[in-house]
Amino acid sequence: MAAHTTHEPPAAHEPYVAHAAYGCTEPHEHYAPYVAHEPDPDAPTPPRFADTVSRRMARMLHPVNAQLDDHLPTDHKLGQVYRVGAGLTGLLLVVFGILGLVNQIGFFDTGGDTVLALNTNGALSVLSICIGVLLFVGMVIGGTFASTLNIVLGVLFIASGFVNLALLDTELNFLAFKIQNVLFSFVVGVMLMWFGMYGRVGSALPHDNPYWRARHPEQAAREDRAHRAGSRQTRVA
Repeated sequence: MAAHTTHEPPAAHEPYVAHAAYGCTEPHEHYAPYVAHEPDPDAPTPPRFADTVSRRMARMLHPVNAQLDDHLPTDHKLGQVYRVGAGLTGLLLVVFGILGLVNQIGFFDTGGDTVLALNTNGALSVLSICIGVLLFVGMVIGGTFASTLNIVLGVLFIASGFVNLALLDTELNFLAFKIQNVLFSFVVGVMLMWFGMYGRVGSALPHDNPYWRARHPEQAAREDRAHRAGSRQTRVA
């Protein structure tokens, strides 16, 4: 009579500590030795914060090449706002510059001559006229160009206010800025930025806004199809 033999189950292996650290606790007969990997030189580098910000700013200012005049009539309120902002600010700057030239103030004079309660000289007068004419061009062209021009010049006015604030009472103050000029620069900059960003930047833009539609083309197309389907059903009923 053959002896009865029993088969003992194989002893369970202890979890390999090094692999357990990576989430592997299953028993294995063999483990490949761990080899540290060098960084892949061909792997794409993660985008830097500055690059991400610049891309978002570019998308905000040029949202998928959206053209305001391609989506809305020329008398739409957005175009009117951009034109009015550029025109009024340009008129103010041109008047200020002409009055400074009429008074025959020296080109780099810092003697304290004032026009409209603002300190000025010939250089500041000419610069004001040039910027005013540029804003008039934006008013005539209108659309996205006027909006972008308002935003860019608004940022430059605010930056000019900070720069000239640092140059007050120094020999580098060639534009004869005083504190009232600095405040005026801040006010004009904020005003231009508001006019330029109106209806273009925000989290609650209406869905018929051309900038919203350019940033969300798929959702805009779905809403257009749903609107056409609803219109057909209404006509059938």
